[in-house]
Amino acid sequence: MNKDEFQGGARYVGGKVEKAVGDAVDSRNWTVDGVVDQVAGGAQHTLGRVKSIAADAIDSAPELADEARDRLKAAGGQVVDSVKQGSQAAVQTVQDQPVIWAIAAAAVGYGLAWFIHGRRD
Repeated sequence: MNKDEFQGGARYVGGKVEKAVGDAVDSRNWTVDGVVDQVAGGAQHTLGRVKSIAADAIDSAPELADEARDRLKAAGGQVVDSVKQGSQAAVQTVQDQPVIWAIAAAAVGYGLAWFIHGRRD
């Protein structure tokens, strides 16, 4: 609880008492002053709560950043592992069947050359 929460709560309670006394002695000034103090005290208390919540969020920000960084590192490691496994599988396939891959590469090369340099009527 910060200063504004405490002072706002105290002012609100004081306004309730002041309004009750004003109602009891039939004093319009005391009643109005009590209501004004209640509203002002409630607003100050709310301001204090907002300050507390903001301070808590700021205090927890480094911990949240550390957690996010750790999660990103873990995800990055998984991506690297997947890429390594995929490239190893591709290399193994090329080594196992080099003729098929050479034919496929030649076909792709021929298709690209035809697309770029071929005549179109």
